[in-house]
Amino acid sequence: MPDATDADGLTVGQVSSRLGVTVRALHHWDEIALARPSLRTAAGYRLYTAGDLERLHRIVVYREIGLGLDRIRTVLDDSTADVPGALRAQRTQVAERIERLRQLGAGLDRMMDAHERGLLLTVEQQAAIFGPKWNPDWPAEARERYGDTTQWLQYAERSASRGPQEWRTVADAVAGLDHDLGDAMDAGVTPGSPEANQLVERHREVFASYFPLTRQMQVCLGRRYETEPAFAAHYDGVRAGLASWFRRIIDASARAHGIDPDTATWR
Repeated sequence: MPDATDADGLTVGQVSSRLGVTVRALHHWDEIALARPSLRTAAGYRLYTAGDLERLHRIVVYREIGLGLDRIRTVLDDSTADVPGALRAQRTQVAERIERLRQLGAGLDRMMDAHERGLLLTVEQQAAIFGPKWNPDWPAEARERYGDTTQWLQYAERSASRGPQEWRTVADAVAGLDHDLGDAMDAGVTPGSPEANQLVERHREVFASYFPLTRQMQVCLGRRYETEPAFAAHYDGVRAGLASWFRRIIDASARAHGIDPDTATWR
């Protein structure tokens, strides 16, 4: 509560500084007769008494907990008002707001963690979901290589919202695509055919679990699938020669959409 011993005759500026409210707010409360200063100087300047300051302090407290000015006026001036009931209702709203903020804070923590780690899974969970060939160092390596890109941020946003079951669904979709790619190559599906193009579109859809993939970006990935040892080993482990075949069907689909695979860039 305000110290009443030195409160009589405080100016608007002094009250503003003491209570942490703006001079404009004090003038407004005066204009609407919510909190008028009891005294005036000979020159007409407002002066607040100890009683005025006590009322202002209550207004500040009620405003901080979310009461509107009309409701504050009722609480302060209506002797029949159910003040405890109004405060209990406001307390409930404050508790709900705190819970929403707590959830928001937890979400931000997960987002920051996902941005740093990539996967919010234990090593054991990663092995169980992605299989024995999975290297738990890969997320950290990806963060080192791509951490300053838009795609990493998009990936982190998706990762932050996923638990083990959601990642298992993603892993199953990837494994299913790999299996069907191998079967299509064995069946003699040719680049540019409807069957091949459908698989290319499915790859973009599955890959969107990580971040949105444009056709130009998909062409760039196709190059890497064929030329980078880790990617090539993965696809050729599904079927011998699959990495090169996969690149060919991606390139053929890109040409059908007016993209030259030889000049495509990551955009």
